[in-house]
Amino acid sequence: MKISRRFAGLAALLVAGLLGTTVHIVTTAESADAAQTSLRAADPSVLRVGGTYVGVQSVGDNGIAVRQASSPAGLATAAARTVFTDSQRLGEVWAPEIHYDGGRYYIYFTMGAGANHRMYVISSATADSGYGGATKLNLPDDRWAIDGTMFVFNGQRYFVWSGWAGTTNVEQNLYIAKMTSPTTATGSRAVISQPRESWERVVGNPFINEAPEAIKDPNGQLHVTYSANGSWSEQYCIADLRLRAGGDPMYVWDWYKSNGCLFGSNRSTMMAGWDPTLYVNGPGHHSFVLLNGDINTSPPAGSSFPLMFHAVAKGTPYAWSNRYWYTGSFMWWGAITYSRANVPGSTTNTGYSIKFFE
Repeated sequence: MKISRRFAGLAALLVAGLLGTTVHIVTTAESADAAQTSLRAADPSVLRVGGTYVGVQSVGDNGIAVRQASSPAGLATAAARTVFTDSQRLGEVWAPEIHYDGGRYYIYFTMGAGANHRMYVISSATADSGYGGATKLNLPDDRWAIDGTMFVFNGQRYFVWSGWAGTTNVEQNLYIAKMTSPTTATGSRAVISQPRESWERVVGNPFINEAPEAIKDPNGQLHVTYSANGSWSEQYCIADLRLRAGGDPMYVWDWYKSNGCLFGSNRSTMMAGWDPTLYVNGPGHHSFVLLNGDINTSPPAGSSFPLMFHAVAKGTPYAWSNRYWYTGSFMWWGAITYSRANVPGSTTNTGYSIKFFE
């Protein structure tokens, strides 16, 4: 029998009480369970504007479409309106990410072929129409870049993406840069994560940190969750970077990494105290469904904190073509220590982590 998320949350409270763990619940079930939607696609990006949920996806190999619905699950059957087509045929259009800033919608996406993948942006005052031509983001060093996301933290706008250190495909790191507007990066880039832990190097060539998503915990600390291991493998999973209180997002040693996957399908790579998935393989490239896509609204008012992610159903061959969008949820889990060694600064940091639910 599948246990509903509501009962899972209650069980978590009971366990936490027994263990003396500080827990902050930000979600109980809106419905009985999370579910596979009917949308066979990857890389969900979803936000809420008023009472409308807006989702964006790549279509074909060179387009972007927007869907709108009254619930996250409803996006799968909502009409998909194409808002961008790469008429120049620059290459693949991957992983669009939608944001709402200053009354306008911004969609960031990767476009290019091979080593020429770069980040681009389009914008409109309307979610599903009126977008102009694509503008290439002037990211520092102008290297291969995918999966970019924008957020505002402590009054400063930042952009985080997955990219290469040089001009060859050795590994995908997470980089951050400051922005002076939703379309303009400034200054230098700084690395904040590299796939160097054993649990994120199970599947590689290259080894991967990608699909970053920012969110702020109940203590006001910044987190960037991300996907590790190759997306072509069921070892794909979600991990967490937590910025120490008062830390500088541009300084790598102010970030502390979870000691394993927080959402994954293989027990051997999960962080201690976290269990693997029961119903899906390789969950990854998720979207925190935030009001206006703004991390400063998280946790939002109300009892539900929805999540969208892609995965492959257990019992189905793991392949990109078998990925679906799934609805899910998460809760903050307090008093969790992330540890590290042989680096500057403190070796441990204690704060909120995240429990994900299928």
